[in-house]
Amino acid sequence: MGVDYYNILKVHRNASEEDLKKAYKRLAMIWHPDKNPENNRDAEAKFKQISEAYDVLSDPQKRQIYDLYGEEALKSGQFPPPPSSSSRPGGFAHNYQQHYYNNNRQHPTSFHFNPRDADDIYAEIFGSESNGTSSDGGSGGARGFGRDGFFRATGGGSGTGSSKKAAPLENVLPCSLEELYKGAKKKMRISRNVYVSTGKFRTLEEILTIEIKPGWKKGTKITFPEKGNQEPGVIPADVIFVVDEKLHALYKRDGNDLVVNQEITLLESLTGKTLDLTTLDGRNLMIPLTDIVKPGAEVVVPNEGMPISREPGRKGNLRIKFDVKYPSRLTSEQKSDLKRVLGGIS
Repeated sequence: MGVDYYNILKVHRNASEEDLKKAYKRLAMIWHPDKNPENNRDAEAKFKQISEAYDVLSDPQKRQIYDLYGEEALKSGQFPPPPSSSSRPGGFAHNYQQHYYNNNRQHPTSFHFNPRDADDIYAEIFGSESNGTSSDGGSGGARGFGRDGFFRATGGGSGTGSSKKAAPLENVLPCSLEELYKGAKKKMRISRNVYVSTGKFRTLEEILTIEIKPGWKKGTKITFPEKGNQEPGVIPADVIFVVDEKLHALYKRDGNDLVVNQEITLLESLTGKTLDLTTLDGRNLMIPLTDIVKPGAEVVVPNEGMPISREPGRKGNLRIKFDVKYPSRLTSEQKSDLKRVLGGIS
């Protein structure tokens, strides 16, 4: 039969689609050329062999032809004539072929083998792992940074089957309110153990890029699939970064709104004032106060709050809460003047 694709993937001949996918993922994680810089040429050859085996066995038509006639016939597209039911039995292979043709009217005489690209298969199975995916909410066991500044993707999960996946590894991602307002890119350096072709483990350092979207909230999770340590028989853990919001000197976030506390004098509360605030994206925001401002009053400025991540172009409100500062004492003359000015006001 030539190349034994079943043996390459370490699966039984009756392996299901899910069995094939699990076997491919386990071997691809070990033999991908990017994970074997010291033995790149051999790893690339092995990786292509694994990909070809998965390509053939995961495709029903290719697998049937391979099972009946082998690798050479599959790749050449040339097959022997269909067996006759009256011909002398030739053991299991003859009976298998006879059963196949009893249930399939067309003999595959015009099949053309078109192998898929190994990188395309890898991308389809694993998805894009260079950029994290984000989600809101959730919690898990946190992991911290070591003294050397590396995120240690250690621990997590156990098991002996390839279907077992290590528990996710979470780490806090502190973000300033400005970063959550405008968006930002953060580069996080991780260090993890990977299994190499020699059968040993080595430490791999990697830079993960996290793109903070405007409007993300505390608790948003950015997931990098299977970036944890590799262990035999265990699918590596996902590495998850959880957004945390740093305190800001002026603004406080309340959902999609921004809240700022502003103290004004009694005179300003009565006669008016123009507030000059610097927004989180550096603009000067002029807010005139023309009405009398009572203690505890709140002025709402529409569309000057936080961006709403799921509704591009929309923002929450800016809410300004006022505290009126009263004088600690008044002279007799000041009291008289106030009585004269305010005496007729109710």
